[in-house]
Amino acid sequence: MLVASNVHAEDTAEKTDVLLIGGGIMSASLGTLLQELQPDWKQVMVEKLDGVALESSNGWNNAGTGHSANMELNYTPERADGSIDVTKALEINEAFMISRQFWSSQVKRGVLNDPHSFINSTPHMSFVWGDNVDYLTKRYAALQQTTLFQGMQFSTDQQQIKKWAPLIVEGRDPKQRVAATWTPVGTDVNYGEITRQLVGSLKKTSNFTLETGSEVTDFERNGDNSWHVTITDVKSGKERAVDAKYVFIGAGGGALKLLQKTGIPEADNYAGFPVGGSFLVTENPEITRQHTEKVYGQASVGAPPMSVPHLDARFLDGKRVVLFGPFATFSTKFLKQGSFFDLLSTTTTKNVIPMTDVGLDNFDLVKYLIGQVMLSEDDRFEALKEYYPSARKEDWKLIQAGQRVQIIKKDADKGGVLKLGTEIVTDQQKTLAALLGASPGASTAAPISINVIKQLFPAQFASAQWQEKLHAIVPTYGQKLNGNVALTQQVWDETASTLNLTKPPVIQMKDAAQSMPQAKPAEAASAQHDMAL
Repeated sequence: MLVASNVHAEDTAEKTDVLLIGGGIMSASLGTLLQELQPDWKQVMVEKLDGVALESSNGWNNAGTGHSANMELNYTPERADGSIDVTKALEINEAFMISRQFWSSQVKRGVLNDPHSFINSTPHMSFVWGDNVDYLTKRYAALQQTTLFQGMQFSTDQQQIKKWAPLIVEGRDPKQRVAATWTPVGTDVNYGEITRQLVGSLKKTSNFTLETGSEVTDFERNGDNSWHVTITDVKSGKERAVDAKYVFIGAGGGALKLLQKTGIPEADNYAGFPVGGSFLVTENPEITRQHTEKVYGQASVGAPPMSVPHLDARFLDGKRVVLFGPFATFSTKFLKQGSFFDLLSTTTTKNVIPMTDVGLDNFDLVKYLIGQVMLSEDDRFEALKEYYPSARKEDWKLIQAGQRVQIIKKDADKGGVLKLGTEIVTDQQKTLAALLGASPGASTAAPISINVIKQLFPAQFASAQWQEKLHAIVPTYGQKLNGNVALTQQVWDETASTLNLTKPPVIQMKDAAQSMPQAKPAEAASAQHDMAL
């Protein structure tokens, strides 16, 4: 409840400069940046569970993709005229390059440990068949007109694709029309491990406190625009208070409910739509040894972006695994360990109409989710065989991944729209920020954190002192990499060296004529393969 007040038990309320709500990759990244920019500020991180990185940032609950739009086809939609829009892909790739620089700087400072513990080179592939071959052909050509997607290769030849990822070709009809792109600069990232290491480093500083098993239950605004926040011990129910000059709500699916509790008018613009996911997973060494790529396909009509099917090589708990999915699940929970009343409790008179409008406008999504919930074990296995024709059922087991909450936002024309990606919500007084949304999420935690800092601390952000420190962390911040071959190559090479990643290719731009492969029918496909730079 939003109340301007100076009447509190101010003698007992703990004072802090920044309160970070949620113990995931977002709060960890923001806290780390603020520690470097303003080390004398006091920070308190509050997490409801017994440790950090146990929800959306956890390796088993997160796709683990270094989302850089190399293979995620939903980031490159086809326009009405048949051309490919690469705007979103460029935006996400630029953002991930900031994340690479941020992690690289933390390795150099000793904040992050052995890079192989949290990031590993993993080729990124797109793989399609049938009519989608024409789309992927055009997508490849469009991306080759950009700097950031150089080094990508294209083929419609099954034998070439088999060299990249043998399991997706073995057992496949040799006459099936297929296409794939492959790039060596992809990564697999364990965001849970990054979170644990960042928070572990913060805990070594005198101005940082981590409180687990603690839930934020109420907000009041103080007369000076700071926040009086009630925190409840999950086990004992005992309440205490923190007075925070600034508050960041980075609680994943739980952020919307907390944002509404603040009472700021900006919260009225949003509702949430929960979507869960399950995966088939194998740890069979024979499979994990052969499949070392992330292979993304084309989503079904109406599917949310987090439901793009992928056969995904992962490094988890010190071992290789392969996941296939996700298969969408539906629950009214906003967090994996949330409450079944989450959806109902965030539905208000202010957002129920936008939610209804979104439901009516996204009938394909509703139909898709119903179909996914009704899938049988055999149905899921048949979906796997589309990507891995020789799969054996006994090698795979089903696991439940995390919950995501898609943003529903008020819209003057449509009433409400389902928003993709992540969105920062700040109050007018610039003392509170919340992060809503889903993919690409964790991959862009570093640039998102920088944007939060820019919005909450505009004067300090513009100062020479903060700018100097920020550019020491992210040297290219404020510069556009796409179109700048030398700078892109420099960032690729330097971060690859620090993070122990595969040496990136040398960027060699093609002209439009060279980069336009012609998709061919299966019987002629062998003449066109390995469209490598």
